[in-house]
Amino acid sequence: MRKKKAITTVFAIFSSLALITGCSGSDEKASGGSGDEKTIEFMHLWPEGSSKLHNEIVSGIIEDFESEHPDVKVDLEVLSNEQYKDKLKVLSTSNQLPDVGLTWAAGFLDPYVSGKKFTPLDDLLEGDLKDKFVSGTAEAYEVDGSTYGLPLELNIATVFYNKAIFEKYGLEAPKTYEEFQNVVETLDKNGVAPIALGNKDRWTGSLWYMYLADRIGGGDVLTKAIDRSGSFEDPALVSAAEKVQELVDMNAFVKGFNGLADEEAKSMFMNEQAAMYLIATWDLPNYTTNEDVPQEFRDSVGYFNFPTVDGKGDMDSFVGGPGVGLFVAEDSDVKEEAKEFASYFIQQWGEKSVTDAGVIPATKVDAASLDLPDMYVDVLEDLNSASNITLFADVQMSADTAQVHLDMIQSLFGKEVSPEDFAKAHEEALSKE
Repeated sequence: MRKKKAITTVFAIFSSLALITGCSGSDEKASGGSGDEKTIEFMHLWPEGSSKLHNEIVSGIIEDFESEHPDVKVDLEVLSNEQYKDKLKVLSTSNQLPDVGLTWAAGFLDPYVSGKKFTPLDDLLEGDLKDKFVSGTAEAYEVDGSTYGLPLELNIATVFYNKAIFEKYGLEAPKTYEEFQNVVETLDKNGVAPIALGNKDRWTGSLWYMYLADRIGGGDVLTKAIDRSGSFEDPALVSAAEKVQELVDMNAFVKGFNGLADEEAKSMFMNEQAAMYLIATWDLPNYTTNEDVPQEFRDSVGYFNFPTVDGKGDMDSFVGGPGVGLFVAEDSDVKEEAKEFASYFIQQWGEKSVTDAGVIPATKVDAASLDLPDMYVDVLEDLNSASNITLFADVQMSADTAQVHLDMIQSLFGKEVSPEDFAKAHEEALSKE
């Protein structure tokens, strides 16, 4: 983002008035207009109407912070998601960003960092927030060795399964690919659709490909291919594509999966028309606390981590990524206070977001000390011991390359392209960036 060179007439008039009255806007903001009190401007995207629980958590954290810091006031502005994104762009062009706000990782973050709009937060990660985050979450906000955002939320993909169906056919949650293949073959032989998949949306198929790549080539093989320190024609990435088509040949996925939307696939799993469903933990409430879902079904759902493949792979390595995170504006007049508020917010958010809103936080939480459904506790414990989290592939990529990736995923699952050509198309797209 570049600063505008032209100064509008209106801005000039207001600047003149400020000089006449002997008042500086930045001085007023820093002082809060009264004595030594300082004001932190904070903007978020959880309105009371549509995000009541999130809104209440934020308000409580602000109230506690102000109580503990009587010389600091937090001036709050709340917008809906799309309004927030639009206003953030407008404010950034005029260097009027709030002192603290919300951002997303990877591609969304890049222009704000290159435009020097967000300040590095490495000092917080080396200080009060050291070792607070689940492995791989803060790293998603890293650009050229510095971290520009503090993640609040986290989602990992996991395989949910119907325990009642598994029990009926004498199956157990698989830990190896061979055991997984046996589950698929047994279910298919008995006329049960093994896996619900809505690959019309394509990112859903990408989850399967990413996990196979992770287990075969390790947690960094895909990221290296994308950041160009590696190649998409790495044998592990080609092998992962081969495994995808192997599953297609085994009738692992529901009929017509390439033409189904994810919502349709989800409905099939929840109506017990398929035994397994790979999706991120944003779906946890449907299998735990959502009273609109029959208790009998919720009781029948379990999950397992993606199995090892051919004896390779770390089952504590996940595909997923953080949701929104906090930034501090580079041009903030109260930068130190803003950083202190951001650090305080992160530390307070973790436990409260789980217990009060059912959010999986990006910070480590002592699940055993909380009154939560067993599945939440298990997921939180998995996250606390996570060795790696690989960010969703299309989020890591530029918009053009992500489009190639998603199109090729659908072609791969549809067996319209060979594993080698699948890898080659990615390599060509990435090499043009």
